[in-house]
Amino acid sequence: MDNRQAIGSWLSGPRAAAEDMGVDFGYRGERLGLPEHGPGSVAPLGRRFGAIFVDWALCILIAYGLLAGRDWQAAGNWALAVLLVLSLLTVGTVGFTPGKRLFGLRVVAEAGGRAGIVRVLVRSALLCLAIPALIWDRDGRGLHDRLSRTVQVRI
Repeated sequence: MDNRQAIGSWLSGPRAAAEDMGVDFGYRGERLGLPEHGPGSVAPLGRRFGAIFVDWALCILIAYGLLAGRDWQAAGNWALAVLLVLSLLTVGTVGFTPGKRLFGLRVVAEAGGRAGIVRVLVRSALLCLAIPALIWDRDGRGLHDRLSRTVQVRI
């Protein structure tokens, strides 16, 4: 291995270096028995970020209008509580938040079907902590999804 290849493997990351050595990771969601593309496949990262952005903006507006007394700084503080309630009510009943619905996503249990209220409670609480949602496994699931045994899929 020459110097350029060594630097190239370092820049592309450990997954690419392992794949160059012959390790087959498969596609995202294969270990979960999900299809590679289309409905039921693991939701792409861009759509998930778009959905959380829409949900956060909605929560800020709700907090500003109903809870914060028209104070934007206080609205930011209340928005996290609104996000928790929004997630519990919507994901716990229909499987998606308004942002997830807009981007064509749904939260389901790992084994398939609707995620129960306990799973949704764990998932929502961890999502509000933010850090678990920023740590992903090789299937592209956040730690909050992994610990609650849920997965975000396309609908």
